[in-house]
Amino acid sequence: MVATSDNLLRRLARVNPTTAFIVALVLMLAGMFLPGIVGAALLFLLAAGLATLTFTTWPVQRPSTRVLRVVMLVLLLAAVIAKAV
Repeated sequence: MVATSDNLLRRLARVNPTTAFIVALVLMLAGMFLPGIVGAALLFLLAAGLATLTFTTWPVQRPSTRVLRVVMLVLLLAAVIAKAV
């Protein structure tokens, strides 16, 4: 498991931050504007990525950053549920 985590972190470190931001922004906007379950699925995909990033980097984050990321994840999942219903 450690080798997989290290590999993932190395791949994430090579991602251009601007590209990551634009992809996340496009997913968020598409999820908000597309109707029903399609929008909810895109938002869920974004939430899954955020959850993966949050819990992969958990040990090296400060407590304030951890709280902020968990709050963002909860809000995003609330948007998924609201969009699906």
